[in-house]
Amino acid sequence: MAQQHLDPTDPVAGPVTGDALAGYLRAQATEFLRALRQHRETGAGGNHHGTEETVDAARALRRSARRISGSLHTFRPLLDTDWSEGMRPELAWLSGTLALEHAYAARLDRLLQALHRLSGATFPAQADVTDVAAGSRAAGAARVGAAAPGNPGHPMHPSTPERGNLTVGAAKAGALLERQLTLARTRAHSSALQALGSSRFHAVADKVAVLASEVPLTPTAPTADLRPHAAAAEERLTDAVAALPLITAGHPYNAEALIHGLSPDPSPHPQDAPWHQVRLLLRLHRYAREVLEGENAPVDVRLLAAGQALNRHRDAAEAAGAAAAAARTPRIAPATAYALGVLHADQRHEVEAARFAFQQSWQKQTIGTS
Repeated sequence: MAQQHLDPTDPVAGPVTGDALAGYLRAQATEFLRALRQHRETGAGGNHHGTEETVDAARALRRSARRISGSLHTFRPLLDTDWSEGMRPELAWLSGTLALEHAYAARLDRLLQALHRLSGATFPAQADVTDVAAGSRAAGAARVGAAAPGNPGHPMHPSTPERGNLTVGAAKAGALLERQLTLARTRAHSSALQALGSSRFHAVADKVAVLASEVPLTPTAPTADLRPHAAAAEERLTDAVAALPLITAGHPYNAEALIHGLSPDPSPHPQDAPWHQVRLLLRLHRYAREVLEGENAPVDVRLLAAGQALNRHRDAAEAAGAAAAAARTPRIAPATAYALGVLHADQRHEVEAARFAFQQSWQKQTIGTS
């Protein structure tokens, strides 16, 4: 195994005290309040799915809420226990609620783009969905959409009887997915608006407003070293990655996951859960590095590539689940079910491609190792 050597220019080579944590939390709380003000000023309720400014504000709210929550988790021994344990689930609730609408939008766009690539059929909803898809999910959908003639990742198939059968069912499959995911997106939009107007959210906002000026550190936290806590977060990530089936990820085809997705069991494949957990642990590790290194932290290309691969993995797994759920709709035509089955298989292949990409990026040595 490569040995890590201390870099004399490393910003975390020396002790980093709890004052840095307090400064980071205050900065994230300020960002949260700024995004909240922008969200209110853009008038979220005036548009059925919000304006572009509202989408950006909601994304900024989620971003700061995740970072505050992640820091409270990693450095919880240095913070008031009752306060931090009460804040973390509320921030997770808020971030998850705000993320759902745009997750459904990006998922629909991803599936329609994939259907178009596989069958050649076009869907009028694609342009509308692309405009509102946001965040890493939209980036994953855009990657699928980039697959076009000349893209070696997904070559266009020649005209075959199978492709003709797929084209027949693709239009109805796309319409079914559009109905189901648009309904889910509309409900998520309504839920987000209700959440932002609820007393529960106002209580969270009030606590964040207090955090922007006063961080409830323990008496010993201002002089405590943050590095052992950040190292523990990195160790949890490393252990979780070590438990992944990276050898299986090196193979181009994983029949077990594909067969499970086409079975009557609607639960997610158990193979996916450890990868989703690694994605969350990688996020906590990144946030801990932000606390230690400050605003001018160098970009770790290895972590960036690994995180992007895990985002694509999540997007493809959820898209495959949506295709499988649509295929279980009662009384759909055989051609529609066939198109959805092909779509599901395509997204499970995307899952395997993302796992392989993670394996390749993670096993690269970082700068400063030998």
